[in-house]
Amino acid sequence: MSTTIHVPCDSTALALGADAVAAAVTRHARLRGIDAKLVRNGSRGMFWLEPLVEITTPAGRFAYGPATPQDVAGILDAHFDGDPTHPLYLGLTDNIPFLKKQERLTFARVGITDPLSLADYLQHDGFAGLRKALRMAPADIVQQVTESGLRGRGGAGFPTGIKWKTVQQAEVRQKYVVCNADEGDSGTFSDRMVMEGDPFMLIEGMVIAGLAVGASHGYIYVRSEYPHAVATLNKAVRLAADAAYLGDDVLGSGRRFHIEVRMGAGSYVCGEETALLESLEGKRGMVRPKPPLPALQGLFGKPTVINNVMSLAAVPLILSRGAACYRDYGMGRSRGTLPLQLAGNILRGGLVEKAFGVTLRELIEDFGGGTRSGRPVRAVQVGGPVGAYLPVSLLDTPVDYEALAAIGGVLGHGGIVVFDDTVDMSHQARYAMQFCAAESCGKCTPCRIGSTRGVEVVDRIIRNQNRPQQIHLLRDLCDTMLHGSLCAMGGMTPYPVLSALDHFPEDFGGAKIGEQAA
Repeated sequence: MSTTIHVPCDSTALALGADAVAAAVTRHARLRGIDAKLVRNGSRGMFWLEPLVEITTPAGRFAYGPATPQDVAGILDAHFDGDPTHPLYLGLTDNIPFLKKQERLTFARVGITDPLSLADYLQHDGFAGLRKALRMAPADIVQQVTESGLRGRGGAGFPTGIKWKTVQQAEVRQKYVVCNADEGDSGTFSDRMVMEGDPFMLIEGMVIAGLAVGASHGYIYVRSEYPHAVATLNKAVRLAADAAYLGDDVLGSGRRFHIEVRMGAGSYVCGEETALLESLEGKRGMVRPKPPLPALQGLFGKPTVINNVMSLAAVPLILSRGAACYRDYGMGRSRGTLPLQLAGNILRGGLVEKAFGVTLRELIEDFGGGTRSGRPVRAVQVGGPVGAYLPVSLLDTPVDYEALAAIGGVLGHGGIVVFDDTVDMSHQARYAMQFCAAESCGKCTPCRIGSTRGVEVVDRIIRNQNRPQQIHLLRDLCDTMLHGSLCAMGGMTPYPVLSALDHFPEDFGGAKIGEQAA
């Protein structure tokens, strides 16, 4: 009887030596006469345990990690001898607390299946949502997505159903669906994990979107730093087309939908939807003024649905299980689950999918295990390089769009970067301005010039050159960028700067909050 052994093909696992571990599994299984089937799955998102080796048994999958090629012989011997004392033995994968405490909806298959096996995908409810959508009227598909409460997972949190309805009602023959996979925020990797670990789910979500709004063509715009994701998507698109899940006659329905994968050129600002459209059209990635909205005049001037990977990846489940199933998770206006990514100075970095409402403290302490350095947490940046820095006193804030906005924060793409008490927040504020100066598309003056001046002002603060006046000037500059920038690149750069000033004034030569009155 064949034994299935899983070793991830995810980029993180590959960077940590997964290919060598997989080769060692094949070699040592042959030497021991073990009839083994090696499957390269996606990552489970427990990056501190990568490469993770999983061995399938009738009782479930048992995990060992982090493994090196030198560990493989001992892992196989221990497993087949029934010896649970191996130092890398982790027990049943599903019982590892990091995984067991999650609510995995979007990531239900990631790490379980072979990413490029249609048979695996179908066995785990793949394309059930598409089959159901093919029996529905376009307006009814849009209504299901609207009722689910799904909001954009790329950062803005705009209701997905409203965007789809706008495109669906546009009386134009040619429409498009564009997937924004330009995942450029620091500490984020959930899009990549889906594209590398469950690409058919993204394809299915895009086809459903096309059916809903009347689009016949879709594009997946992937950042250039993700070559493995691009390769996996291209293979998955070909496989889906060969099986009639894409093409001129989707599953014999007479409905047409094609997908192309396009690679970006490395510009952070192309994560902004209009700059992304410019890039897709072969132009320099620069922000377009709004209006007109892309939903009415988007790609090549046609109505266009632009959604993040996570938004589109949630759609198949919503269609297959119904809007209420998804809506039952979450809090307030934030419904469903969100894949949250733990990075920075964190002991257990990785992906956590939880319903909205989990607190930042739970994520950092219960899932992440605190800092990797063992020192106290001092600051947490949520929402990428233009997200606010939050102090420890605000870590009981729930992960919710409105709750974070109420404290001056943003949820963004769900990236959470942790800093210990050795961080200098004045330098973090400088980094935010420097990042904006480097990545600005240059179209509007507040972003292009303001960020450059911002670096200079922060440098003077750090050097204690007339510090009170320079801090006043920095706040005034942030106000101009916040209210005068054309897009969120310049408009959100003040978030990390002002939050660092407000919550960590001692790093700018000021008094701590609570000491000022004294």
